Amino acid sequence: MNKDIYLTNNLNNKKEKFVPLDDKKIGMYVCGPTVYDNPHIGNARPLVIFDILYKVLKSKYGNKVINYVRNITDVDDKIIKSSKEKKISISDLTNKIINDFNDDCNYLNLDRPNYQPKATDHIDIMVEMILTLIKKGFAYEKNGHIYFEVSKFKDYGKLSNKKLEDLAAGSRIEVSENKKSAEDFVLWKPSNINEPFWDSPWGKGRPGWHLECSAMSKKYLGDEFDIHGGGIDLIFPHHENEIAQSRCANETKVFAQYWIHNAFITTSNEKMAKSQGNILKIKNFKKNTDGQVLKLALMSAHYKQPLEWNEKLLNDCHNTIDKWYAVYLKTEKKRIIPEDILSPLFDDLNTPGYIANLHQLYDKALKGNEEDKKIFISACNFIGLLDKNKDEWLNFKKKKSPIEEKDILKKIELRNKARENKSYKEADKIRDELLDKGVLIEDKDGKTIWKFK
Repeated sequence: MNKDIYLTNNLNNKKEKFVPLDDKKIGMYVCGPTVYDNPHIGNARPLVIFDILYKVLKSKYGNKVINYVRNITDVDDKIIKSSKEKKISISDLTNKIINDFNDDCNYLNLDRPNYQPKATDHIDIMVEMILTLIKKGFAYEKNGHIYFEVSKFKDYGKLSNKKLEDLAAGSRIEVSENKKSAEDFVLWKPSNINEPFWDSPWGKGRPGWHLECSAMSKKYLGDEFDIHGGGIDLIFPHHENEIAQSRCANETKVFAQYWIHNAFITTSNEKMAKSQGNILKIKNFKKNTDGQVLKLALMSAHYKQPLEWNEKLLNDCHNTIDKWYAVYLKTEKKRIIPEDILSPLFDDLNTPGYIANLHQLYDKALKGNEEDKKIFISACNFIGLLDKNKDEWLNFKKKKSPIEEKDILKKIELRNKARENKSYKEADKIRDELLDKGVLIEDKDGKTIWKFK
């Protein structure tokens, strides 16, 4: 496809035409999960957004050209704390969460990245990078801790638009008497008793979080690559620190060419976060919400804008998917999607614009021929929707209802008696109870009919 891709690059906060370093070998690195607890829908948003970017890149450059790397952080303070709280070993905890994470990705029908490296498999590369930084004068050791000396990197703060003199020790910056300056960040630290450790020139210890991504991206993508992505909360200090240590160790003017960040998911206009107590885990949706409904909800707002999460959003997306299945046709061969339909995705991943185009295609398919329907299905499949056949969708709708058919009929009988007795409030109450359980009822020709919504 000849259409150009435009992305908002947070290095300068401008929308730019995407020009790869090498259009025969394009690299994209996205920060994956820290596996201390099951992922929540806030974690799912970057999974969905960068999956769409991966699809867009493949559609333009070809499947074999894109090298998509999404890491797993399996050594971290949060993991150690969680394993102690849950009273299970770190390996049992991380293996379970990794399996759950992969199940969540399948549930959301995401394309698998080319590589999904674990931090603990790359400790040797991290030690090498630290040695390089010390040798070049960008890092120092004190009491078994190794720190990157931020003042030595003149471009520090460019991504986050922060000035070094304005930075102060705070919640996102570790305070330690071992540091020369408060803004210096850890590359390696000693492990306490009963904590995971690896041998190093500085004793038994473990790497800093920021270093892990720099080491793994270097191994799978090289010293410079095209796109680095993640949530907006990673800009500072994580991505800022990645740039500093990678450019200094590799002696490059660039680390990643384009920095793409998605905004938060909010509930009642507050950021979704464990500290806020408003976390909704992906696994808790699986029984009553089809994965493609959740996926449509996650792409319903532009990735740069906050996404307000509520039941109405989910219900609307469920109804949309249900409506779209009315024209479902199994198609063995994908149809070519018109460029004007795909256009919003090439323009900074404008998913709301693409969804609007899908609605137009649906209207055409509803009135049109079999070919129109197949183009519509292919356009939905492009972003991972309508991946189930119609029978699978209908069976899931039935299974998701927490009420059996005999109980539905009993409720309808009670409602009819209430209406006969002119107890309309009671009748409305029963109707609403059924609606809450996913059952729609309609009075037609003197009879009450029902269906799963």
